[in-house]
Amino acid sequence: MRILGLQKLSLVDFPGKVAATVFTGGCDLRCPFCHNAPLVLPGRGTEELAAGAVLDFLASRRGLLDGVVLSGGEPLLQPDAADFLAEVKAMGFAVKLDTNGCHPDALADILDRRLADYVAMDIKNSLEKYPWTVGVPGFDTAPVERCARLLMEGPADYEFRTTLVRPFHEVGDMETIGRWLRGARRYYLQAFVDSGDLVGGGCAPFTPEEMEGFLQAARPFFQSAALRGL
Repeated sequence: MRILGLQKLSLVDFPGKVAATVFTGGCDLRCPFCHNAPLVLPGRGTEELAAGAVLDFLASRRGLLDGVVLSGGEPLLQPDAADFLAEVKAMGFAVKLDTNGCHPDALADILDRRLADYVAMDIKNSLEKYPWTVGVPGFDTAPVERCARLLMEGPADYEFRTTLVRPFHEVGDMETIGRWLRGARRYYLQAFVDSGDLVGGGCAPFTPEEMEGFLQAARPFFQSAALRGL
C-alpha cells in the first residue's frame, strides 16, 4: 500500500460514523478541479507512511472509532487494497471506500468478500463528457459503467457523487446522468472548492442558486438527491 496521508479523526467522511481516513497515492485520472494534487501527481515529494504503522494506529483506536475510510488518489490502484481492508475489517471497523470507478475487477473482489460496508463513487460527468472532464483524451467509460452497475446491484450501501465545476457541467448533464443511473440509492452534488493546489486550472464554482437548479434537475431520477458542501 502506498499511503500518503492519514486523518486520524473525521466526523464527515463516513456518514453517521466517527472515522479515520487513509489516503493512498496515485490516480489514473487528471481532473483539473481535483483538490488533492499532492496525492495525484507524481514527484510531489509527499512523505509515504508505512502500512504497518497505519494498521498499528488503527488497532490502538478500537473502541474509539467506528470506521475507516480508504480514499485517495485512487485506492483501487493499490494491488493490496483488498488485503489492507481485510485487516481493517478484522479489527471490527466498518469500512468506507472512495473510488473513481475505473477498476471494476478490484471493486468486484472487495464487494464479493464483503470488505466494504459503504462505497462512494465519483460520477465525473455525463458519459459523453467524461474524457474532457477527467483530463484523459479517449477515455473509455466502460469500466465506470460496470462499477456503477456493481454498486447498484451489489451488497454494500453506496452513494454516487458529482463535484459541479464551471465550465465542465451544465444543468442538462444532470438529466443525462439521471437517465444513466436511474433508481440509484443516493446522489450528492458537491460544491467545488479551490484548495489552492489543484491538478489543473480554469475552474470556478457555481452559486448556491445555480447548485439548487442542478439539484432540481437530478432529483426525479434518484431515490435521494442532495447538495453537499454549501
